[in-house]
Amino acid sequence: MTDVVQIQLQAETVASKWGKALLTPTATGFQIHFNTKDAQRSVQKAARSLDNLGLTQVQLTGDNWTLELQWAFYQGFCSAKKQGGVLFNNDAAQTQLEQLAQCFSWAKQLINQTPDELYPEQLAKQAAAFIADIAPKGTVNSHILLDEQLLEQGWNGLHAVGRGSARKPAMLVLDYNPTGQADAPVSAALVGKGITFDSGGYSIKATESMLTMKCDMGGAATVTAALALAILQGLNKRVQLILCCAENLISSNAYKLGDIITYKNGTTVEIVNTDAEGRLVLADGLMCAAQSGAGLIIDAATLTGAAMTAVGAEYNALFALDKALAQKALNYAEQVQEPTWQLPLELWHQQQCPSAYADTANSRPVKGGGAGGASNAAGFLSRFVPDEGKGWLHFDLAAAFNNNNNAFWAAGATGQGIRTISATLLGEA
Repeated sequence: MTDVVQIQLQAETVASKWGKALLTPTATGFQIHFNTKDAQRSVQKAARSLDNLGLTQVQLTGDNWTLELQWAFYQGFCSAKKQGGVLFNNDAAQTQLEQLAQCFSWAKQLINQTPDELYPEQLAKQAAAFIADIAPKGTVNSHILLDEQLLEQGWNGLHAVGRGSARKPAMLVLDYNPTGQADAPVSAALVGKGITFDSGGYSIKATESMLTMKCDMGGAATVTAALALAILQGLNKRVQLILCCAENLISSNAYKLGDIITYKNGTTVEIVNTDAEGRLVLADGLMCAAQSGAGLIIDAATLTGAAMTAVGAEYNALFALDKALAQKALNYAEQVQEPTWQLPLELWHQQQCPSAYADTANSRPVKGGGAGGASNAAGFLSRFVPDEGKGWLHFDLAAAFNNNNNAFWAAGATGQGIRTISATLLGEA
Protein backbone atom coordinates (compact mmCIF):
# COMPACT_ATOMS: atom_id res chain seq x y z
CA MET A 1 0.00 0.00 0.00
CA THR A 2 1.33 3.44 -0.94
CA ASP A 3 2.20 5.68 2.00
CA VAL A 4 0.27 8.93 2.11
CA VAL A 5 2.63 11.92 2.17
CA GLN A 6 1.62 14.75 4.51
CA ILE A 7 1.68 18.28 3.06
CA GLN A 8 1.71 21.27 5.40
CA LEU A 9 1.42 24.93 4.54
CA GLN A 10 3.40 27.77 6.05
CA ALA A 11 3.17 31.48 5.31
CA GLU A 12 6.75 31.87 6.49
CA THR A 13 10.00 32.54 4.70
CA VAL A 14 12.04 29.40 4.19
CA ALA A 15 15.17 29.00 6.32
CA SER A 16 18.23 30.52 4.66
CA LYS A 17 19.92 27.13 4.23
CA TRP A 18 17.19 26.16 1.74
CA GLY A 19 17.70 29.24 -0.45
CA LYS A 20 14.50 30.22 -2.32
CA ALA A 21 12.91 26.78 -2.18
CA LEU A 22 9.10 26.53 -2.06
CA LEU A 23 9.31 23.09 -0.43
CA THR A 24 11.22 21.75 2.54
CA PRO A 25 11.11 18.16 3.87
CA THR A 26 9.48 17.17 7.17
CA ALA A 27 9.40 13.88 9.05
CA THR A 28 6.12 12.91 7.37
CA GLY A 29 6.32 14.67 4.04
CA PHE A 30 6.82 18.25 2.90
CA GLN A 31 6.09 21.81 3.94
CA ILE A 32 5.12 24.47 1.40
CA HIS A 33 6.39 27.99 2.05
CA PHE A 34 4.02 30.17 0.09
CA ASN A 35 4.23 33.79 -0.94
CA THR A 36 1.29 35.56 0.72
CA LYS A 37 1.22 38.13 -2.10
CA ASP A 38 0.69 35.39 -4.71
CA ALA A 39 -0.48 32.54 -2.53
CA GLN A 40 -2.45 30.43 -4.99
CA ARG A 41 0.14 30.43 -7.73
CA SER A 42 2.97 29.60 -5.34
CA VAL A 43 0.95 26.70 -3.87
CA GLN A 44 0.03 25.45 -7.34
CA LYS A 45 3.68 25.65 -8.41
CA ALA A 46 4.76 23.67 -5.33
CA ALA A 47 2.13 21.04 -6.14
CA ARG A 48 3.54 20.66 -9.66
CA SER A 49 6.98 20.08 -8.14
CA LEU A 50 5.56 17.37 -5.87
CA ASP A 51 3.86 15.66 -8.81
CA ASN A 52 7.16 15.73 -10.68
CA LEU A 53 8.75 13.87 -7.74
CA GLY A 54 6.45 10.96 -8.54
CA LEU A 55 4.15 11.25 -5.51
CA THR A 56 0.82 9.52 -6.07
CA GLN A 57 -1.19 10.34 -2.94
CA VAL A 58 -0.93 13.24 -0.51
CA GLN A 59 -2.85 14.49 2.53
CA LEU A 60 -3.22 18.23 3.12
CA THR A 61 -2.78 18.77 6.86
CA GLY A 62 -2.42 21.55 9.40
CA ASP A 63 -3.59 25.15 9.37
CA ASN A 64 -3.69 27.77 6.59
CA TRP A 65 -5.41 25.51 4.04
CA THR A 66 -8.27 27.67 2.74
CA LEU A 67 -10.64 26.29 0.11
CA GLU A 68 -8.89 28.23 -2.67
CA LEU A 69 -5.39 27.15 -1.59
CA GLN A 70 -6.46 23.51 -1.42
CA TRP A 71 -8.01 23.84 -4.87
CA ALA A 72 -4.85 25.47 -6.25
CA PHE A 73 -2.86 22.53 -4.90
CA TYR A 74 -5.25 20.04 -6.52
CA GLN A 75 -4.98 21.78 -9.90
CA GLY A 76 -1.20 21.75 -9.76
CA PHE A 77 -0.85 18.18 -8.50
CA CYS A 78 -3.16 16.47 -11.01
CA SER A 79 -2.09 15.43 -14.48
CA ALA A 80 -3.51 13.62 -17.49
CA LYS A 81 -2.28 10.35 -15.98
CA LYS A 82 -3.49 11.12 -12.45
CA GLN A 83 -6.80 12.88 -11.84
CA GLY A 84 -6.84 12.65 -8.07
CA GLY A 85 -4.52 11.58 -5.30
CA VAL A 86 -5.25 14.61 -3.08
CA LEU A 87 -6.89 14.04 0.31
CA PHE A 88 -8.31 17.40 1.29
CA ASN A 89 -7.98 18.92 4.74
CA ASN A 90 -10.85 17.73 6.91
CA ASP A 91 -12.71 21.02 7.32
CA ALA A 92 -15.92 22.76 6.36
CA ALA A 93 -14.76 23.15 2.75
CA GLN A 94 -14.21 19.43 2.15
CA THR A 95 -17.61 18.70 0.59
CA GLN A 96 -17.32 21.61 -1.82
CA LEU A 97 -13.78 20.57 -2.76
CA GLU A 98 -14.91 17.01 -3.43
CA GLN A 99 -17.71 18.34 -5.66
CA LEU A 100 -15.19 20.44 -7.57
CA ALA A 101 -12.86 17.46 -7.96
CA GLN A 102 -15.72 15.25 -9.20
CA CYS A 103 -16.74 17.69 -11.93
CA PHE A 104 -13.25 18.77 -12.95
CA SER A 105 -11.85 15.24 -13.11
CA TRP A 106 -14.76 14.15 -15.33
CA ALA A 107 -14.22 17.09 -17.71
CA LYS A 108 -10.45 16.72 -17.82
CA GLN A 109 -10.57 12.99 -18.47
CA LEU A 110 -13.09 13.55 -21.26
CA ILE A 111 -11.01 16.29 -22.91
CA ASN A 112 -7.82 14.22 -22.61
CA GLN A 113 -9.40 11.14 -24.24
CA THR A 114 -8.13 10.16 -27.67
CA PRO A 115 -10.28 11.12 -30.65
CA ASP A 116 -10.48 7.43 -31.53
CA GLU A 117 -12.24 6.77 -28.22
CA LEU A 118 -14.37 9.91 -28.13
CA TYR A 119 -16.46 10.57 -31.22
CA PRO A 120 -19.51 12.85 -31.58
CA GLU A 121 -22.29 10.48 -30.56
CA GLN A 122 -20.17 9.08 -27.72
CA LEU A 123 -19.51 12.61 -26.40
CA ALA A 124 -23.23 13.34 -26.36
CA LYS A 125 -23.99 10.06 -24.58
CA GLN A 126 -21.28 10.49 -21.95
CA ALA A 127 -22.40 14.04 -21.14
CA ALA A 128 -26.04 12.97 -20.80
CA ALA A 129 -25.07 10.04 -18.57
CA PHE A 130 -22.92 12.24 -16.31
CA ILE A 131 -25.69 14.77 -15.69
CA ALA A 132 -28.25 12.02 -15.17
CA ASP A 133 -25.97 10.44 -12.58
CA ILE A 134 -25.41 13.76 -10.77
CA ALA A 135 -28.97 15.09 -10.80
CA PRO A 136 -31.84 13.95 -8.56
CA LYS A 137 -33.90 11.16 -10.05
CA GLY A 138 -36.61 12.29 -12.44
CA THR A 139 -35.16 15.75 -13.14
CA VAL A 140 -33.36 15.01 -16.43
CA ASN A 141 -34.66 14.29 -19.91
CA SER A 142 -32.49 14.23 -23.01
CA HIS A 143 -32.40 13.25 -26.65
CA ILE A 144 -29.69 13.07 -29.29
CA LEU A 145 -30.21 14.15 -32.89
CA LEU A 146 -27.90 12.22 -35.22
CA ASP A 147 -26.86 12.84 -38.82
CA GLU A 148 -29.95 13.22 -41.06
CA GLN A 149 -32.11 14.05 -38.03
CA LEU A 150 -30.15 17.30 -37.81
CA LEU A 151 -31.26 18.26 -41.31
CA GLU A 152 -34.85 17.38 -40.47
CA GLN A 153 -34.69 19.90 -37.59
CA GLY A 154 -32.89 22.54 -39.67
CA TRP A 155 -29.50 22.31 -37.93
CA ASN A 156 -27.60 22.68 -41.19
CA GLY A 157 -24.34 24.13 -39.86
CA LEU A 158 -23.61 21.23 -37.51
CA HIS A 159 -24.48 18.72 -40.21
CA ALA A 160 -22.28 20.44 -42.81
CA VAL A 161 -19.23 20.44 -40.54
CA GLY A 162 -19.63 16.82 -39.47
CA ARG A 163 -20.86 15.14 -42.63
CA GLY A 164 -17.35 14.41 -43.90
CA SER A 165 -16.71 11.87 -41.16
CA ALA A 166 -17.96 8.29 -41.04
CA ARG A 167 -18.77 9.00 -37.38
CA LYS A 168 -21.68 11.32 -37.87
CA PRO A 169 -22.46 14.64 -36.16
CA ALA A 170 -24.77 14.73 -33.15
CA MET A 171 -26.63 17.31 -31.08
CA LEU A 172 -27.46 16.63 -27.45
CA VAL A 173 -30.46 18.51 -26.08
CA LEU A 174 -30.76 17.89 -22.34
CA ASP A 175 -33.41 19.36 -20.06
CA TYR A 176 -32.71 19.66 -16.33
CA ASN A 177 -35.95 20.49 -14.57
CA PRO A 178 -35.91 20.26 -10.75
CA THR A 179 -39.12 22.26 -10.33
CA GLY A 180 -41.52 19.34 -10.68
CA GLN A 181 -43.55 21.40 -13.16
CA ALA A 182 -43.53 20.31 -16.79
CA ASP A 183 -44.42 23.82 -17.96
CA ALA A 184 -41.78 25.62 -15.86
CA PRO A 185 -39.89 28.26 -17.88
CA VAL A 186 -36.34 27.51 -18.96
CA SER A 187 -34.21 29.95 -16.98
CA ALA A 188 -30.90 29.35 -18.74
CA ALA A 189 -29.36 27.46 -21.63
CA LEU A 190 -25.76 26.29 -21.95
CA VAL A 191 -24.25 25.66 -25.38
CA GLY A 192 -20.96 23.83 -25.93
CA LYS A 193 -18.73 23.29 -28.94
CA GLY A 194 -18.07 19.56 -29.21
CA ILE A 195 -15.60 19.06 -32.07
CA THR A 196 -14.08 15.74 -31.03
CA PHE A 197 -11.29 16.13 -33.57
CA ASP A 198 -10.46 19.06 -35.80
CA SER A 199 -8.19 18.43 -38.77
CA GLY A 200 -9.10 21.85 -40.13
CA GLY A 201 -10.92 20.19 -43.02
CA TYR A 202 -9.75 21.32 -46.47
CA SER A 203 -8.15 24.34 -44.76
CA ILE A 204 -5.98 21.69 -43.16
CA LYS A 205 -3.93 22.35 -40.04
CA ALA A 206 -0.20 21.75 -39.81
CA THR A 207 0.88 18.71 -37.76
CA GLU A 208 1.94 20.72 -34.72
CA SER A 209 -1.43 22.51 -34.65
CA MET A 210 -3.48 19.36 -35.27
CA LEU A 211 -1.73 17.26 -32.61
CA THR A 212 -3.80 18.53 -29.69
CA MET A 213 -7.12 18.90 -31.50
CA LYS A 214 -8.74 16.22 -29.37
CA CYS A 215 -9.28 19.17 -27.01
CA ASP A 216 -11.60 20.97 -29.43
CA MET A 217 -14.60 19.56 -27.59
CA GLY A 218 -13.46 21.41 -24.46
CA GLY A 219 -16.41 23.78 -24.59
CA ALA A 220 -18.88 20.87 -24.44
CA ALA A 221 -17.06 19.31 -21.49
CA THR A 222 -16.84 22.68 -19.72
CA VAL A 223 -20.54 23.57 -19.88
CA THR A 224 -21.55 20.02 -18.93
CA ALA A 225 -19.28 20.04 -15.89
CA ALA A 226 -20.48 23.56 -15.01
CA LEU A 227 -24.09 22.37 -15.01
CA ALA A 228 -23.15 19.33 -12.91
CA LEU A 229 -21.35 21.53 -10.38
CA ALA A 230 -24.30 23.91 -10.16
CA ILE A 231 -26.65 20.97 -9.57
CA LEU A 232 -24.42 19.67 -6.76
CA GLN A 233 -24.44 23.16 -5.24
CA GLY A 234 -28.23 23.43 -5.21
CA LEU A 235 -29.36 24.71 -8.62
CA ASN A 236 -33.17 24.85 -8.47
CA LYS A 237 -33.95 26.43 -11.86
CA ARG A 238 -34.74 24.73 -15.17
CA VAL A 239 -31.71 24.67 -17.49
CA GLN A 240 -31.19 23.35 -20.99
CA LEU A 241 -27.83 21.90 -22.12
CA ILE A 242 -27.06 21.81 -25.84
CA LEU A 243 -23.89 20.17 -27.19
CA CYS A 244 -22.94 20.48 -30.85
CA CYS A 245 -20.75 17.47 -31.60
CA ALA A 246 -18.86 16.66 -34.81
CA GLU A 247 -15.53 15.64 -36.32
CA ASN A 248 -14.08 18.08 -38.87
CA LEU A 249 -12.40 15.81 -41.41
CA ILE A 250 -11.55 15.65 -45.11
CA SER A 251 -13.46 13.32 -47.42
CA SER A 252 -15.33 13.36 -50.71
CA ASN A 253 -18.43 14.34 -48.73
CA ALA A 254 -16.81 17.02 -46.56
CA TYR A 255 -17.91 20.63 -46.79
CA LYS A 256 -15.69 22.79 -48.97
CA LEU A 257 -14.45 26.30 -49.52
CA GLY A 258 -17.06 28.28 -51.39
CA ASP A 259 -20.02 26.31 -50.04
CA ILE A 260 -22.93 28.34 -48.70
CA ILE A 261 -24.89 27.18 -45.66
CA THR A 262 -28.43 28.47 -45.11
CA TYR A 263 -29.29 28.54 -41.42
CA LYS A 264 -32.67 28.03 -39.78
CA ASN A 265 -33.07 31.80 -39.22
CA GLY A 266 -32.45 32.44 -42.93
CA THR A 267 -28.85 33.68 -42.56
CA THR A 268 -26.61 32.54 -45.41
CA VAL A 269 -22.92 31.88 -44.72
CA GLU A 270 -20.14 31.46 -47.27
CA ILE A 271 -17.36 29.08 -46.24
CA VAL A 272 -14.00 30.77 -46.75
CA ASN A 273 -12.17 28.68 -44.13
CA THR A 274 -13.19 25.16 -43.15
CA ASP A 275 -11.01 25.50 -40.04
CA ALA A 276 -13.40 28.16 -38.71
CA GLU A 277 -15.91 25.39 -38.02
CA GLY A 278 -16.66 25.99 -34.34
CA ARG A 279 -18.79 29.06 -34.98
CA LEU A 280 -20.74 27.14 -37.63
CA VAL A 281 -21.87 24.46 -35.15
CA LEU A 282 -22.41 26.91 -32.29
CA ALA A 283 -24.76 28.94 -34.47
CA ASP A 284 -27.19 26.02 -34.49
CA GLY A 285 -26.75 25.51 -30.76
CA LEU A 286 -27.48 29.15 -30.02
CA MET A 287 -30.65 29.12 -32.12
CA CYS A 288 -31.75 25.95 -30.32
CA ALA A 289 -31.11 27.72 -27.01
CA ALA A 290 -33.13 30.71 -28.17
CA GLN A 291 -36.08 28.42 -28.96
CA SER A 292 -36.19 27.43 -25.29
CA GLY A 293 -36.99 31.01 -24.30
CA ALA A 294 -34.14 31.07 -21.80
CA GLY A 295 -33.34 34.51 -20.41
CA LEU A 296 -29.68 33.56 -19.95
CA ILE A 297 -27.66 31.89 -22.73
CA ILE A 298 -24.02 30.97 -22.17
CA ASP A 299 -21.84 29.34 -24.79
CA ALA A 300 -18.30 28.07 -24.36
CA ALA A 301 -15.79 26.96 -26.96
CA THR A 302 -12.13 26.54 -27.73
CA LEU A 303 -12.99 28.82 -30.62
CA THR A 304 -10.07 30.93 -31.82
CA GLY A 305 -6.30 31.08 -31.69
CA ALA A 306 -6.79 34.83 -31.79
CA ALA A 307 -8.19 34.77 -28.24
CA MET A 308 -5.09 32.96 -27.00
CA THR A 309 -2.89 35.48 -28.80
CA ALA A 310 -4.78 38.27 -27.06
CA VAL A 311 -4.99 36.95 -23.49
CA GLY A 312 -2.47 34.10 -23.34
CA ALA A 313 -3.05 30.60 -21.97
CA GLU A 314 -3.75 31.70 -18.38
CA TYR A 315 -6.95 33.63 -19.14
CA ASN A 316 -10.26 32.84 -20.79
CA ALA A 317 -11.75 35.51 -23.04
CA LEU A 318 -15.29 36.79 -22.48
CA PHE A 319 -17.50 38.48 -25.07
CA ALA A 320 -20.92 40.04 -24.61
CA LEU A 321 -23.19 42.66 -26.10
CA ASP A 322 -24.93 42.81 -22.72
CA LYS A 323 -22.29 44.84 -20.86
CA ALA A 324 -23.99 44.69 -17.47
CA LEU A 325 -24.20 40.91 -17.63
CA ALA A 326 -20.56 40.72 -18.73
CA GLN A 327 -19.49 42.66 -15.65
CA LYS A 328 -21.41 40.26 -13.44
CA ALA A 329 -19.70 37.31 -15.11
CA LEU A 330 -16.30 38.92 -14.59
CA ASN A 331 -17.15 39.37 -10.92
CA TYR A 332 -18.07 35.69 -10.62
CA ALA A 333 -14.80 34.74 -12.34
CA GLU A 334 -12.85 36.82 -9.84
CA GLN A 335 -14.71 35.28 -6.91
CA VAL A 336 -13.74 31.75 -8.00
CA GLN A 337 -10.21 32.76 -9.01
CA GLU A 338 -10.47 31.89 -12.71
CA PRO A 339 -8.67 34.60 -14.72
CA THR A 340 -11.05 36.00 -17.33
CA TRP A 341 -10.71 39.07 -19.56
CA GLN A 342 -13.38 40.81 -21.61
CA LEU A 343 -12.51 41.48 -25.24
CA PRO A 344 -14.36 43.88 -27.57
CA LEU A 345 -17.71 42.99 -29.09
CA GLU A 346 -20.19 45.36 -30.73
CA LEU A 347 -23.06 44.79 -33.15
CA TRP A 348 -20.90 46.06 -36.01
CA HIS A 349 -18.58 43.07 -35.54
CA GLN A 350 -21.29 41.13 -37.40
CA GLN A 351 -20.14 42.88 -40.57
CA GLN A 352 -16.42 42.15 -40.24
CA CYS A 353 -16.46 39.02 -42.43
CA PRO A 354 -18.12 40.21 -45.64
CA SER A 355 -19.10 37.95 -48.52
CA ALA A 356 -20.00 38.77 -52.12
CA TYR A 357 -22.21 35.68 -52.27
CA ALA A 358 -23.93 35.38 -48.88
CA ASP A 359 -25.02 37.45 -45.89
CA THR A 360 -21.62 36.83 -44.30
CA ALA A 361 -18.54 34.68 -44.59
CA ASN A 362 -17.54 32.43 -41.69
CA SER A 363 -14.17 34.21 -41.37
CA ARG A 364 -11.74 36.21 -43.41
CA PRO A 365 -9.64 34.30 -45.94
CA VAL A 366 -6.36 35.15 -44.21
CA LYS A 367 -4.31 33.36 -41.55
CA GLY A 368 -6.09 33.31 -38.18
CA GLY A 369 -8.99 35.31 -39.58
CA GLY A 370 -6.98 38.53 -39.59
CA ALA A 371 -6.92 41.35 -37.05
CA GLY A 372 -9.57 41.11 -34.35
CA GLY A 373 -10.26 37.49 -35.21
CA ALA A 374 -11.73 36.54 -31.83
CA SER A 375 -14.09 39.55 -31.81
CA ASN A 376 -15.14 38.83 -35.40
CA ALA A 377 -15.94 35.23 -34.45
CA ALA A 378 -18.06 36.47 -31.55
CA GLY A 379 -19.73 38.93 -33.91
CA PHE A 380 -20.63 36.03 -36.20
CA LEU A 381 -22.22 34.19 -33.26
CA SER A 382 -24.21 37.28 -32.29
CA ARG A 383 -26.22 36.88 -35.50
CA PHE A 384 -27.83 33.80 -33.95
CA VAL A 385 -28.88 35.01 -30.48
CA PRO A 386 -32.15 36.82 -29.65
CA ASP A 387 -32.78 40.38 -28.45
CA GLU A 388 -29.53 41.81 -29.86
CA GLY A 389 -27.50 39.76 -27.40
CA LYS A 390 -29.35 40.61 -24.18
CA GLY A 391 -28.70 37.81 -21.69
CA TRP A 392 -25.96 36.15 -23.81
CA LEU A 393 -22.35 35.42 -22.82
CA HIS A 394 -19.66 33.86 -25.03
CA PHE A 395 -16.54 32.31 -23.46
CA ASP A 396 -13.57 31.66 -25.75
CA LEU A 397 -11.64 29.13 -23.65
CA ALA A 398 -8.03 30.11 -24.24
CA ALA A 399 -7.03 28.63 -20.87
CA ALA A 400 -8.80 25.27 -21.25
CA PHE A 401 -5.82 23.22 -22.43
CA ASN A 402 -2.03 23.26 -22.24
CA ASN A 403 -0.01 21.63 -25.00
CA ASN A 404 2.94 21.05 -22.66
CA ASN A 405 3.82 20.92 -18.97
CA ASN A 406 4.74 24.20 -17.33
CA ALA A 407 5.55 25.35 -13.81
CA PHE A 408 1.87 25.50 -12.81
CA TRP A 409 -0.02 23.02 -14.99
CA ALA A 410 0.50 19.55 -16.34
CA ALA A 411 -0.03 19.08 -20.07
CA GLY A 412 -3.66 18.60 -21.05
CA ALA A 413 -7.01 19.91 -19.90
CA THR A 414 -7.24 22.44 -17.06
CA GLY A 415 -10.99 22.79 -16.49
CA GLN A 416 -10.64 26.57 -16.41
CA GLY A 417 -14.06 28.11 -17.00
CA ILE A 418 -16.13 25.46 -15.21
CA ARG A 419 -16.38 27.38 -11.93
CA THR A 420 -17.06 30.72 -13.63
CA ILE A 421 -19.92 29.38 -15.73
CA SER A 422 -21.35 27.43 -12.79
CA ALA A 423 -21.25 30.51 -10.54
CA THR A 424 -22.87 32.64 -13.26
CA LEU A 425 -25.56 30.04 -13.71
CA LEU A 426 -26.31 29.92 -9.99
CA GLY A 427 -26.27 33.69 -9.66
CA GLU A 428 -28.12 34.78 -12.79
CA ALA A 429 -30.47 31.97 -13.91
